[in-house]
Amino acid sequence: MKRILYLLLSIWILSGFYACNKDFLNVSPKDQYSDNAVWNDPNLIQAFVDNIYGGIPHGFDILMMSSLSDEAVFTPDWGAENVNRGLLTPSDLEIFDPGFWGSVQTVIRSWKTQYKYIRACNLFFSKIDQAPIDASLKQRMKGEVHFLRAYLYFQLVEMYGGVPIITQAYTLTDSFNVPRNTFAECVDFITKECDSAAALLPLQYSGDNIGRATKGAALALKARMLLYAASDLFNSQASWAPGYAHPELVSYVGGDRMARWQAAKDAAKAVMDLGIYDLYKPNPQSAQEAAQNYQQLFLQQSTPEDIFVKFFTQKVNENWMGYSPGQYCQPNGWHCWGNNTPTQQMVDMYEMADGTPFDWSNPAEAANPYANRDPRFYASILYNGAQWRPRPSDVAPLDPNGIVQTGYWAKWNPQTNSVDTIPGLDTRKSPFENWNGTYTGYYMKKFMDPTVDAQFVHQTVPWRYIRYTEILLDYAEACLALGQETEAKTYINMIRQRAYMPPITSTGQQLINDYRREREVELAFEDQRYFDVRRWMIADSAYQNAKGILIIYPMLPDHTTSPTPTYKVYSAIPRAWQPHAYFLPIQLDEINRNPKLIQNPGY
Repeated sequence: MKRILYLLLSIWILSGFYACNKDFLNVSPKDQYSDNAVWNDPNLIQAFVDNIYGGIPHGFDILMMSSLSDEAVFTPDWGAENVNRGLLTPSDLEIFDPGFWGSVQTVIRSWKTQYKYIRACNLFFSKIDQAPIDASLKQRMKGEVHFLRAYLYFQLVEMYGGVPIITQAYTLTDSFNVPRNTFAECVDFITKECDSAAALLPLQYSGDNIGRATKGAALALKARMLLYAASDLFNSQASWAPGYAHPELVSYVGGDRMARWQAAKDAAKAVMDLGIYDLYKPNPQSAQEAAQNYQQLFLQQSTPEDIFVKFFTQKVNENWMGYSPGQYCQPNGWHCWGNNTPTQQMVDMYEMADGTPFDWSNPAEAANPYANRDPRFYASILYNGAQWRPRPSDVAPLDPNGIVQTGYWAKWNPQTNSVDTIPGLDTRKSPFENWNGTYTGYYMKKFMDPTVDAQFVHQTVPWRYIRYTEILLDYAEACLALGQETEAKTYINMIRQRAYMPPITSTGQQLINDYRREREVELAFEDQRYFDVRRWMIADSAYQNAKGILIIYPMLPDHTTSPTPTYKVYSAIPRAWQPHAYFLPIQLDEINRNPKLIQNPGY
């Protein structure tokens, strides 16, 4: 009886409370904004748009795309080398799995994550026309989101080929069973989105808006998409995957390829004709000046080359799950993590100062391989004997001059009457955090600010998604494909002049090879090489074993250590090419969820 009375009393109290407070269940959550609040407030709408920019990964993640190509090696591995051996499967995408714990960049590039951001774009377009905000602001935001949606789809296409084109914000009651669009349809959609963005966006911004998408960024993305679309991989009809029943998903299967090259050329020219971009310090007076200019290009907050850039502040503190390039990539002998270390293949791409290829079979060059090289080498690579910044206080007594040490010194031990091998401070046998030591004998210098102690302080170097030099290279590549060699060399040599390198004079296939070398060197570590070796279909040669350098200062007959080292190139990390690695596999969960999806070749 007492239980019944208590129950009735409780019901009566709650009924009375509800009678006085009929809306007590309609309280707005304190940890998020309501849909109505967002789409009626210009600041919240802008914040919504700003969040979509997060779907474009920057290259200063702990694991750079460079380490998924022949440019570099990711020292901790974490599954990166399974990518470089073609071992991904639909049920094991390793670092590209949306649940991977170690790399923001690769997770953002995943199918699932990209579509989350695409849904945000689609939601924006479903709401923005009714939003009571200033018309000019609304127009700019629309332009931004057209650009962002184009970029998101471009990232999917470069990783997967043709994907489902979704332009509505799905709800839980909608059907998700949609097929993949063809590669051609995706290219058409992306280029139209770029055109829509370019028509709505300003040429430039000022103040806090710097870094947003501009007309130039939209046109530059269009140029990149059309360059890819004209390239070998996307015109191969999947010949590298015999028997694949749906080549239209990963390639054009007809049409005029020369027209595609012309469209790529025209798109790059449209950016050039804007007249607001230029090379950074294009006329150096010496090789030393050229090296300094190239190094500084990537340390400046703004340059005439900047088309689409992401900025950072020292307040950004994401440990190893975000931005900290100095800490990630500088040598272990400076108490940094030694990741994304250049391969010997990358180092060998830098020509001699006279424009001839470096050659290990040349005795003079092999005996002194870091002398008289392309000035960009000295701005991009930390090699044994290179001057860097002052050492930390606990390391400085062993190296007061701040010289990179990736070699080994033979020292006579009179107590044992034998030779001891003393490892350099930046090797994998260093007394300082040797687990972070390089496997290849090199570290990255490009993007590294020597004025910042990266062990303790975040540098604020921007990531340049698209810069003007890329547009000139894109234009030159299209010219080459169209047989316009003289025009192509004009723009290639503009870039070489900025590097204080002699002009290219070759023709035919050698000119194409020279162009590709120039592109690799100029855009080193800028998230381009992974895609270039695929679209050119040269990945079988690019995914050879990653090479390193063994440097020994030998013992002389008088038991002193030679000041002149010996050099031996060796295989540092095993790699292998599998043709299915042209594209990522679609995750098995996605295939199971949507029976209309067709898997990529080889998976």
